[in-house]
Amino acid sequence: MTELKITYKINVPLNIDTIIEIYNNSGLHRPTQDKQRITKMFQHSNLVVSAWMENTLVGIARSLTDFSFCCYLSDLAVKKEFQKKGIGKELIRITKEHVGEHSMLLLLSVPTAMEYYSKIGMQKTENGFIINRAK
Repeated sequence: MTELKITYKINVPLNIDTIIEIYNNSGLHRPTQDKQRITKMFQHSNLVVSAWMENTLVGIARSLTDFSFCCYLSDLAVKKEFQKKGIGKELIRITKEHVGEHSMLLLLSVPTAMEYYSKIGMQKTENGFIINRAK
């Protein structure tokens, strides 16, 4: 079996249509029918780690962070055919590396991914609260 050659990049410009394709293919539910909203989501993110196989985008980790105390990893999406190959885990590792050891990394998981995060060494937390979005 051939090992995948994946390249990881930080904050490179990404094509919105390609981002939408990743979300739709990965199973991560985002408002992909609203291109303007997806565009805004990426314009206001300050750490985006992307995974590439040659010139093809295969994964994204999108975060909001102060690079000092906290980082909210808002999106982790990997194309289905590239899942279970360590790409998501590496996207998280690189994200954590870039925010530094003084910053915590927090994410909200979809119910179907709860087991995944504990398998890769993340700690489940019970001390959170949320005000859900209206739309």
